[in-house]
Amino acid sequence: MELFHTLFYFIIAIGVLVSFHEFGHFWVARKVGVKVLRFSIGFGKVLWSRQKTPDSTEYVVSAIPLGGYVKMVDEREGEVKPEDLPYAFNRQPLWARSLIVLAGPVFNLVLAVFLFWCVFVIGETGIRPITAEPQPDTIAAQAGIEQGDEILAVNGDKTPTWTLAISQIFEQALIGTSAIELTVKTTDGFETTRVLHVPEKVEEPEQLYKQLGLKPWRPVIPPVIGKVLPDGAAARAGLQTGDELIKADGEKINDWMQWVEYVQQHPGKPIELEVERDGVRLTLTVTPKKVTTDDGREIGRIGAGVKIPEQLIESLKVTYTLDPLEAIPKAFERTWFFATSTLEMMGKMLVGEASVKNLSGPISIAQYAGQSAEMGLVAFLKYLALISVSLGVLNLLPIPMLDGGHLLFFMIEAVKGSPVSEKAQMFFQQVGMLMLLSLMMLAMFLDVERLFQ
Repeated sequence: MELFHTLFYFIIAIGVLVSFHEFGHFWVARKVGVKVLRFSIGFGKVLWSRQKTPDSTEYVVSAIPLGGYVKMVDEREGEVKPEDLPYAFNRQPLWARSLIVLAGPVFNLVLAVFLFWCVFVIGETGIRPITAEPQPDTIAAQAGIEQGDEILAVNGDKTPTWTLAISQIFEQALIGTSAIELTVKTTDGFETTRVLHVPEKVEEPEQLYKQLGLKPWRPVIPPVIGKVLPDGAAARAGLQTGDELIKADGEKINDWMQWVEYVQQHPGKPIELEVERDGVRLTLTVTPKKVTTDDGREIGRIGAGVKIPEQLIESLKVTYTLDPLEAIPKAFERTWFFATSTLEMMGKMLVGEASVKNLSGPISIAQYAGQSAEMGLVAFLKYLALISVSLGVLNLLPIPMLDGGHLLFFMIEAVKGSPVSEKAQMFFQQVGMLMLLSLMMLAMFLDVERLFQ
């Protein structure tokens, strides 16, 4: 079921984003006078089509919903009727052909601006950015961050939620800001400034996260079972929702995190547990399942979640929204930031300053689609915006087979006064195809490696 959920939202995402890209080519082609034979959403077998007259554009919905295409009149792609020759793509002036090619990536970036605007106007709900006690020798500890500090702003930009605060810190670090200024409110209610001194060379976000040492504050939560997973160790032991944990092997349990740590320290070992259920004390035995973490440690898990008091959730929850006019420049700023960061990261990977592990292939992108959809509309819109930026930037790269490659040929044509020969174009398109296939294979390999990890 989870696989179908992931695939469904992946298809929706790619279908919308690529179709919008192709709509850009279509719309501009029509505006500059090129005849469009077909505009298709999807590939393969035609499921539905509509055409007003035999000489007008055919609108098509096809069987494979992974994008779309625009078929224009073009002498390079087949015989053209004499009356259609003035409307052929290849006979248009250089500026018109350039605009048509440029329109696809630009429409992706425009779509990203609109999606980010929607995110800001709808608003995000998250937890307040209150910090836990950082580990010694981390960047946060060296900056003087203490437990209970609330991050109000990062380099002057307000950060009302934890997600926004961490995102802003990572954004600043990835563009090379070595001193990131945090405005924080201490537990005494005073505002002050803390400066995070991050390394100039950041190869992997995971590595930076560990070095930062910033983690959200965890309040003391009573040790009450809120959820029991079927077929887990807790279910087999007879634990039920609402059970209050009193003792583990005779040791008093004061809060939920103490219980979590105790379980993790006893993989595969029986724990004698005293619980209170409806005012009655019961003794149960639970044996945590052995689980191996990414760093090779063995920990215990029982398949149970905590019951979080409603008033505690409300005290930590915050909603961040902008008014429609205020959201416009913010949406442009966010799109510009991700576009330039994507280019910068690509450049760093090319010269070996950043790890290729930052690449994501179709498997990871599909997983992110499913995960963001589960988190709600706003998270899915943010995901669509990020992928739209990536599509726009990637297609502008001067690689044959991509829109940027065609624009490169047009630039050469403008300099030399005549089009690049078809033989040369064919050769470079083959080189471009090889480059793209190599990049795709590398991304797929990294995706599979992540799955096994």
